[in-house]
Amino acid sequence: MRVRLVTGAGPIVIALDARHAPATVANFLAYVDDGRFEGTSFYRATRRKTAPKTGFVQGGIGTDAHRMLGLVPLEPTSQTGIKHLDGVLSMARYDRTDSATGNFSIMVGPNPSLDARPGFVGYAAFGRVVAGMDVVKRMLAEPTSPGGEGAFKGQLMVKPIPILRAERLDGVAKPTGAPKVWQMLKGVKR
Repeated sequence: MRVRLVTGAGPIVIALDARHAPATVANFLAYVDDGRFEGTSFYRATRRKTAPKTGFVQGGIGTDAHRMLGLVPLEPTSQTGIKHLDGVLSMARYDRTDSATGNFSIMVGPNPSLDARPGFVGYAAFGRVVAGMDVVKRMLAEPTSPGGEGAFKGQLMVKPIPILRAERLDGVAKPTGAPKVWQMLKGVKR
């Protein structure tokens, strides 16, 4: 199953691994099929200090609760066998294990620290980039702000890169039917 992300930096095509990570792929596709990624962004560039051309970029709904669907159970790398290698997609989550929503990361170079190991459940890898790694690498090189808190300190992009559209290239879209609150609130002063 392939999905194209049309971003302000160019298109990225990803192949999803529903065979090994079915719950994570189903969650990601629900966001794609509902249009929940449209109007969001890639907002984080995490570069290794010792190798700044490696790390990962993170994007998705951010903290927009109006776009959020339910939490997803973790499918760790120890269960799926999908490792955090160059071009691999992974679901972001909160400190709680089963807390992934609509945020994801794309690896630039291997990131084995995100894989499951004794004492650490890791993250859910669920697909890989098949076209557009040049776009992902350009995003990783974007300037970041020194601000932010916790793990995000110094990693938030000065100018987030918009996700204009996310679309299936294979199969038929299956929208969830859940309310699209963020669309209903367009133009409403908060």
